[in-house]
Amino acid sequence: MATTPMVDAARKPHMGWGGLANISFGFFGIQIGFVLQNSNMSRIFQTVGASLDDLPALWVAAPLTGLIVQPIIGHLSDKTWNRFGRRRPYFMTGALLAAISLFLMPLAPVFAAPLLFAAALLWVLDASLNIAMEPFRAFVGDMLDRSQHATGYAVQTAFIGAGAVVAAIFPWLLEQFGVSNVAPAGQIPDTVRWSFWAGAVALFCAIGWTVVTTREYSPEEMARFEAERAVEAGAPVRALAAKSYGSALLWMAAGAVVALLVAPLGLEKEIYLLGGLLATYGVLSAIAISMARQGRSANMLSSIVGDFSGMPDTMKRLALVQFFSWSALFIMWIYSGPIVSQYFYGSADPTTAAYNEGANWWNLIYTVQNGVAAVAALALLPAMSRKLGKAKTHMTCLLLGATGFLGYFVLRDPTLLIVCEILKGIAWASILAMPYAILASSLPQAKLGIYMGLFNIFIVVPQLLVATVMGSVMKAFFPGEPIWTMLFAAASWALAAFAMLRVEVPGENPQETAHA
Repeated sequence: MATTPMVDAARKPHMGWGGLANISFGFFGIQIGFVLQNSNMSRIFQTVGASLDDLPALWVAAPLTGLIVQPIIGHLSDKTWNRFGRRRPYFMTGALLAAISLFLMPLAPVFAAPLLFAAALLWVLDASLNIAMEPFRAFVGDMLDRSQHATGYAVQTAFIGAGAVVAAIFPWLLEQFGVSNVAPAGQIPDTVRWSFWAGAVALFCAIGWTVVTTREYSPEEMARFEAERAVEAGAPVRALAAKSYGSALLWMAAGAVVALLVAPLGLEKEIYLLGGLLATYGVLSAIAISMARQGRSANMLSSIVGDFSGMPDTMKRLALVQFFSWSALFIMWIYSGPIVSQYFYGSADPTTAAYNEGANWWNLIYTVQNGVAAVAALALLPAMSRKLGKAKTHMTCLLLGATGFLGYFVLRDPTLLIVCEILKGIAWASILAMPYAILASSLPQAKLGIYMGLFNIFIVVPQLLVATVMGSVMKAFFPGEPIWTMLFAAASWALAAFAMLRVEVPGENPQETAHA
């Protein structure tokens, strides 16, 4: 059943639609896990005693684990070659741990400290999903020729959208078949419990399908394919050795300043985490520079810091786009459910039927967003890319998504939110496909994993900022009024769109997104 074609040339063989589906089908399961997490964790946290003001701090687990896990897994997977493959060992490790976490999450209320248990398990769940997800981004680049990168990421996006639809709609479907969507105070509704358990099975089976139906190229095959883009392994570390300690000291100073401002300005305590992260990166940078100067080029820390310092220009410009794009998405995941319940169904109390009806409506219309993304990835984005090019396509989609966020701010009919989700779905499809299609073809294959992991830092950092800063902003200016977060999200996607004006796509062939 393996989908890897025979190798007989320096270019990777063209892969048909069946092979494209097999290499990305695991992402169907990964996205089920992410959507169950993203669309239900605020509901679970509030159910086991968290207040609305507590949510950003509790959600900080998700981006923080990604910030730590993704570069490490990217670096390790670039260097892993064994009888199980290069990326596939990480697929299955992440799948097993994530499935266990999904099974345990609905059981949080039975433990002595249910809120603490749920928060801790969110760390484990998000880390596990990242272990599986990060190598999947590099896997498309590993398996496909450059001419198929855009198509490969479009297929991956389609599976992401499909998995999101299944995960988001499942609690609503269970309710239609008589499963209770309301539970006593402090208990998780049965619709959520069974959704998490079914999601655990689906995630493990989907990733397992990719593992058993694909064979990764050997190191010798990869060397032949990538001869024209060979990269000198020690170059980033040598460049790091030439750097001064000034930048590391600036990071440490910035962290100290942020931490010192918390008390005088009356900021939320989670801002200390942001200051700690800045200072920690400064310390790690100084250690990495010191090790590089000692000629210790084989260590992971110096390699990661060196590669981060030496990112290609295209990657740096796309990083700014990612920063603003994912700031809005994290706002959406934290606040959309409570906003729909409070402003469109009239209840902010998670024990009421109206609140849970709103939560289920959010899950349902979230499926619209993801369903639109799945269709747009294969039908709309290629046509737009042929007409406008990748950069302008992404810019246009982000502006449409910003309009969708504005709809939440001005509308009050829950049915009209479907229009908002259609616009956001188009933007979501582009976020999942276009930056990676632009980036993958310009990166050396030997470092695809680490660069994809570092690129994902600019997904994680904005989420950390939202988790640490948004609570303080809301408490200071809009207490008890989460609807204002939708205005922040709209502005963030508009800024991401205009940041695309700085992104050039050298040698772009608009036709490449149109065919497999």
